[in-house]
Amino acid sequence: MLRKIGLLFYYLFKYPVYKILFAKIGSRSRLLGTRVEGYNRIQIGSKVYINTGGWLACIPLTGNADCLLSIGDGTYIGRYSHIYATSKIEIGKKVLMADKVYLSDNLHGYKNINLPVIDQPVEQLHPVIIKDGAWLGENVCVVGATVGKNSVVGANSVVTKDIPDHCVAVGSPAIVIKRYDFKKNEWCKTDKEGNFI
Repeated sequence: MLRKIGLLFYYLFKYPVYKILFAKIGSRSRLLGTRVEGYNRIQIGSKVYINTGGWLACIPLTGNADCLLSIGDGTYIGRYSHIYATSKIEIGKKVLMADKVYLSDNLHGYKNINLPVIDQPVEQLHPVIIKDGAWLGENVCVVGATVGKNSVVGANSVVTKDIPDHCVAVGSPAIVIKRYDFKKNEWCKTDKEGNFI
């Protein structure tokens, strides 16, 4: 009963406000206790679920006036996940993200050894693209890289280089350990170069 009352409250009061604030928010999308900065630069598809304690930010700190954070239809984002775009982060459709995932297309500068890091400018990295159907395990960090379609990134991995479609990657930095072999119709182990073993 309480769940039904909560849903009713959300769709009668919160959702109409979100329709005004966000650049776009699709039907049946829910944000539970999510901190948001830069509403007008964030597009959320339909049936998106963002669990408690999340943080969505899309702020042009590096000067890109067209800064955009987009989340595709049917995506689930776990508790305490942190997504911070200064230029472009694109999350595809039906992406599954576990708790405490971090996505960022930027990095604090640290080149000047005479200045504390906090006083140095934010540096723009490559866009973060999480393609349709990908799965990011708990505590995964993706910084300035792409995760391919239907690929899996194991828990506690740090992705700083692109992961191709239909791969399993683990580690810090993340490396591909499996790829889907369409000739054999199965997942097969790979070497460090991504070749089938």
